[in-house]
Amino acid sequence: MFLEVKGIKKGFGEGTSRVEVLKGIDLELERGEFCVLLGPSGSGKSTLLNIIGGIDSADEGDIFIGGEPMGKMNEKQLTMYRRQHLGYIFQMYNLIPNLTVRENIEVGAYLSKNALNIDEILETLGLTEHAGKLPNQLSGGQQQRTAIGRAIVKNPDILLCDEPTGALDYKTSKEILKLIETVNQTYGNTVVMVTHNDAIKNMADRVIRLRDGQVRDNKVNTAKIPAEELEW
Repeated sequence: MFLEVKGIKKGFGEGTSRVEVLKGIDLELERGEFCVLLGPSGSGKSTLLNIIGGIDSADEGDIFIGGEPMGKMNEKQLTMYRRQHLGYIFQMYNLIPNLTVRENIEVGAYLSKNALNIDEILETLGLTEHAGKLPNQLSGGQQQRTAIGRAIVKNPDILLCDEPTGALDYKTSKEILKLIETVNQTYGNTVVMVTHNDAIKNMADRVIRLRDGQVRDNKVNTAKIPAEELEW
């Protein structure tokens, strides 16, 4: 098993105002698996994603990636691990405003010992003709494509996506989902995607539903359909 989440608990606040957000999460993913995390606001989806990504720490439990426990890593080891093994795609693009599309993607490449070819990434993402533009010269979809490029150029083992289509229109959302699908199929990254959009589950290998900080359902999708055929 490539990614193992064991007994993860997380709360915020102190005393009577403390809220337990994750109440003992267990799940396992194979290398290359495309997993969608579903659940209402406040169910703990993004908190779990941040713990898997080493952005936040758990109160109890541990994450194992390739058998390595993240909980035993010190801050320096965790930083290096995030750099070399994890890619992040957020709803907000977080691009560097004074760098071009190519330069923003190169930032990701600098963090990796096993970076992919930048020209190939630009071509895959349909950004070749926009490579010299700054973020403020791009549409929302083009900015999200650039953010995807920055995440995948590292060739990360795990691609973590937090509502990657949340700020995009229907047509652009489907284009971005198709790109993430292509990345998963081409490079074999394990994808974990948080979404409110129930329709997106149909393109995933595995669908995990969270409610009140617990896994309520964990199913393999036996009727997977391509991203371009999704409708909502």
